[in-house]
Amino acid sequence: MRKFLIAAALMLWAGMAAAQHSHGSTKGPNGGAVQDVVGVHAELVLAGNAVTINILDENNKPVSAKGFTGSVLIVAGGNRETVQLAPSGDTALKGESKAAIPTGAQVTLVLKNAAGKSGQVKF
Repeated sequence: MRKFLIAAALMLWAGMAAAQHSHGSTKGPNGGAVQDVVGVHAELVLAGNAVTINILDENNKPVSAKGFTGSVLIVAGGNRETVQLAPSGDTALKGESKAAIPTGAQVTLVLKNAAGKSGQVKF
């Protein structure tokens, strides 16, 4: 019985720890979905054919995007498009797709920080 209780407590603790870093449903300060990547939070904001990635700290406050580069792969139905992102202001990267991005499109971000570390997340 004791082993069962210890195992149950460990599983509960592990589940709570994993939930603390799950940002799939978290909204950022600009209304976009937030994901952890390369040591920052990336907020995806889509508007028409514009793609904006806001670079945020652990508290979802803007941080400098200086030295960051990236691209997004947008998949909607049978259509796929890669959009290169360029600096936009001090805290964001921005790009434009050829056509308006439909609701429900799958977006995969590849982001590289100023130190050269790269990572990938799906929205």
